[in-house]
Amino acid sequence: MSAWQEIITPGRFDGQTVIVTGAASGIGLATAMRVAREGGRVVASDLSREGLDTLVAGNRELDFVPVAGDISQEDVVQQVVAAAGARIDGLANVAGIMDSFQPVHEVDDDTWERVLNINLTSMMRLMRAVVPAMLTAGYGSIVNVSSEAGLRGSAAGAAYTVSKHAVIGLTRSSAVMYARRGIRVNAVAPGGTRTNIHAEFKSQLATEVLGPFMQVNVPPIAEAAELAAGITFLLSRDGTNINGVVLASDNGWNAV
Repeated sequence: MSAWQEIITPGRFDGQTVIVTGAASGIGLATAMRVAREGGRVVASDLSREGLDTLVAGNRELDFVPVAGDISQEDVVQQVVAAAGARIDGLANVAGIMDSFQPVHEVDDDTWERVLNINLTSMMRLMRAVVPAMLTAGYGSIVNVSSEAGLRGSAAGAAYTVSKHAVIGLTRSSAVMYARRGIRVNAVAPGGTRTNIHAEFKSQLATEVLGPFMQVNVPPIAEAAELAAGITFLLSRDGTNINGVVLASDNGWNAV
């Protein structure tokens, strides 16, 4: 079988403004690049100013509006929305962090609050901020990145698993609420993907319990661009009539 190759669809996002979080690396970077290469204006948000500077400097021909800052903070959310302007066609909520595989009896408050704040609360705040413009326009597409850990209990620790299950709940609730207002809200659930998110086992119990699952059931690692292909499809008008879906992009892991 030949290796998968990204095929750009010229003009698919012409005239559209799309916000992408986590845009300086990994899935966020691949998504931002794909939208921009397909004609979109991308408001690229990330904690790493250096990463955003590199993105912009290396792609002068593309339309990137960088906004550096911690997306879990409300003032940064407002900066992102202000940078987008009055028209916001799409939002890709990609930014997230991993936990260290701790089961619930080993989770400390700092880890719990940080993971939930970045993986869930920041998504809610960005959705809350962009939906009014989408309601005014009568159109919008939101894609939230969940995880295989949002579909099962054997892929991560308690904090990360809870956050990614909750992302799916947020997605489905919003899909129902706005379906008759022209706004589609979907989620993508990646499996193992080559990104810069660091995941370290810090629990002996998790090593014993989850280790066998990781050794036997996990499919090959995907490239970030493979995830971006699904995300941008759902973001685009090609995703018409698709709403409230959780798209497992995991090479069949969810089927095991």
